[in-house]
Amino acid sequence: MKKILLALVGVIVVILLVAAAMPKDFKIEKEIVINKPTPEVFSYLKMVKNGHEWNPWMKKGANTDPSGVQTFKGEDGAVGFINSWSSNDKEVGVGEEEITAIVPDAKIELELRLVKPMKATNKVYFTTTAAGANQTKVTWTMEGRTDFPFNIICFFKQKEVGNKFVLGLENLKTALEK
Repeated sequence: MKKILLALVGVIVVILLVAAAMPKDFKIEKEIVINKPTPEVFSYLKMVKNGHEWNPWMKKGANTDPSGVQTFKGEDGAVGFINSWSSNDKEVGVGEEEITAIVPDAKIELELRLVKPMKATNKVYFTTTAAGANQTKVTWTMEGRTDFPFNIICFFKQKEVGNKFVLGLENLKTALEK
C-alpha cells in the first residue's frame, strides 16, 4: 500500500514539474486560401451569425443540443455585438464572444469568454489578406494564457482546437465558394 501511495505521489510530482516547465501563454493559428475577393470574404466573415454555416462549435451547440440556447445582442457585424450560448454538449459548453474591433477588409477581433467546461478569456482574430486575383487568405487565431497547473491541460487541448480551426476554415471555404 505504501509503495502504491509513493508511486502516486511521484506521478503527481512529475506532472506538476512538467506543468511548471510548460508555457502559460498560447497561440493557435490556422489559415486557408478562399477563391473569392477579400471584400466578399470579409463581409461574410464579420457576420457572426454566419458561423452557423461554417464554425464547428456554432454548427453544434444550440443547433444539435435540444437544451442548447443561443442569444445575440447588438448589431451583427459591428463592434459590441455579443453571441452567447449555453449547451450541455461539453465541447460547446457555456460562454460568449464579443466583437471588440473591426479593421475593414483586414481584421475582426473578438473576446472569447468561456464559463464551462472551464473558465477562460481569450482573444480571437480573423484576418483577411489578398492572396492573388480573387483569392483571400483567411487566418483564424486564438491567443490566451492558462495558469499553472491547468496549462498542461491547455497544451494538450491546443491540437484539438487547431483541428477544429482547420475544419471550420474548410467549411468556410466551402460555404463561400459554392
